[in-house]
Amino acid sequence: MLLDMAAMECNLQTMARFFSQGSVGLRPHFKNHKCPTLAFRQLAAGAIGMTCATVAEAECLARHGVQSLLIANEIADPIKIDRFIDLAGQTEVMVCVDNEKIVDAIAAAARKKRIQPGLLVDVDVGLHRCGVQPGEAAVRLAKAVLEKGLQFRGLMGYEGQVLRKPPGPEKVEAASAAMRLLIECRDLIEGAGIPVEIVSAGGTGSYNISGRYPGVTEIQAGSYLVMDTDYRQCCTDFQLALSLLTTVISKTEGERVVVDAGLKTLSAERGMPSVKGIDDVTLKRLNAEHGVIQLENPSVALQVGDKIELWVHYSDATINLHKRIYSIRNGEVEEVLRIEG
Repeated sequence: MLLDMAAMECNLQTMARFFSQGSVGLRPHFKNHKCPTLAFRQLAAGAIGMTCATVAEAECLARHGVQSLLIANEIADPIKIDRFIDLAGQTEVMVCVDNEKIVDAIAAAARKKRIQPGLLVDVDVGLHRCGVQPGEAAVRLAKAVLEKGLQFRGLMGYEGQVLRKPPGPEKVEAASAAMRLLIECRDLIEGAGIPVEIVSAGGTGSYNISGRYPGVTEIQAGSYLVMDTDYRQCCTDFQLALSLLTTVISKTEGERVVVDAGLKTLSAERGMPSVKGIDDVTLKRLNAEHGVIQLENPSVALQVGDKIELWVHYSDATINLHKRIYSIRNGEVEEVLRIEG
C-alpha cells in the first residue's frame, strides 16, 4: 500500500487550517489509518486528541504515549471493560455509553481500581445504530453516570447518515438537524444542573458543517488524511492519497488483464476501486487473489509484469488488511509506516 506524502500533507493542512479558524477542536479517528506515526502528524498539526473505535486501538495509542483518547463506541464485554479500566488508570481515556447496565458494570470495575473514568453519553441523532434516544433518556443516563461515581464528560452524536450526501443545501440541513438534536440534549442536561464539557460529533463528510454548528466542541474526522475514492465523491476539499501497488500477472489480448490483488488486500464493500493514471481501463471484479481489469480500449499498452496502482475505494476496510504503508515522495519510498491497533 502506497501513501502519496504530498497529497497527505496537503490534506493534513487543509483540515488543520479549517479548525484553526474556529473554536471547535479536531479529534481525528484512528480507526481509519491505524498508524501511530500518522496520528502524531495529526496531533502536531493541532488535533486535541485521538478518537478510537476499539479498546485495542486506544491501548495502542497509549503505548505510544498519546494523551486524551476517546473510544467513540460502546463496550459491553466484561474483559473489554476491565481493559478500559486498566487503561483509564494509566492515561486520559473516555468511552461512550448508551445503556445503564453498562454504566453499572463500568462503575463496579472502576471501584475495584479506585478510579473515576470519564464517560460520554451516546445519542442517536438519526443514524439508528447505537445511542440513546434524544431527550429525557439522555438526561437519565447522564444522571446515572454521576450517581454511580463516574465522571460525566459530555455527549457524542454521530450523523453518519449524512456524511456521504453530496454537498449542498440538503446536506447542510440534514447535518444541522442532527446537531440540533444533540445540542437540545446538552441544554436539557445542563438544565438539570449537570455541566456538559464535551459535545463530540461529525466526520470527514460533515466536518465543515458540524464543525461550525454552535455548541459542538469537537469533530471526529478520520478519512480526510489518506482520502479514498468513496469519500472523494462528497469531499472534494481533499486529495486522493492512498493506492495499492499491483502487478499484471495475466493478459487476454484486447480484452483484459489480471493483477495480483483481490479481496484479501483490497476492500470492495462500498464499490470497486479504480485504476490510477491509466485511461480506458476498468477494474470489473475482485476475487480472493485476483483483480480483473477490462480493457475498454484494446490498444491500451499493458503487459504481464507491468506495475499498476489501484486507488483505494474504502480506506478503513483496506488498511485493516495490511501491516505497513509505504510513504512515497517524488517516486521514492520515504518511510515505512507500521499499521497497529
